[in-house]
Amino acid sequence: MTEKTMTIREMCDAFDVTPRTLRFYEAKELLFPQRVGQKRLFTKRDRARLKLILRGKRFGFSLEEIRQLLDLYDMGDQQQTQLARTYDIARDRMADMERQRDELTEAIDDLKDQLKWGEKMIASMNTAKKAAE
Repeated sequence: MTEKTMTIREMCDAFDVTPRTLRFYEAKELLFPQRVGQKRLFTKRDRARLKLILRGKRFGFSLEEIRQLLDLYDMGDQQQTQLARTYDIARDRMADMERQRDELTEAIDDLKDQLKWGEKMIASMNTAKKAAE
């Protein structure tokens, strides 16, 4: 491996992804590895892009949102447009995640109440059964 490029296997090991994942991101025009014969060689830029792709996916960004944000990098404005757009999408995603968390917390509380009710019903049935014996 040269200092500037990594093979597909090295990328997989470094980022804990599969070769299929890297080929998928390449097909979606998110990564642009150099081709040398049958080999794909990933540059520092590809590594940076993959890091951002994986972070965006972790935060729930769609691949299309990620692609659009990555494309803004080359606008020539010191990434000001990219940063502003990323901030807007991230703020919206945070609101969605907080809403989902609140809904999940409510569902968990409801289920806990149902489990308590179930415990009481089972206990009372067991008490009634023992009293009848």
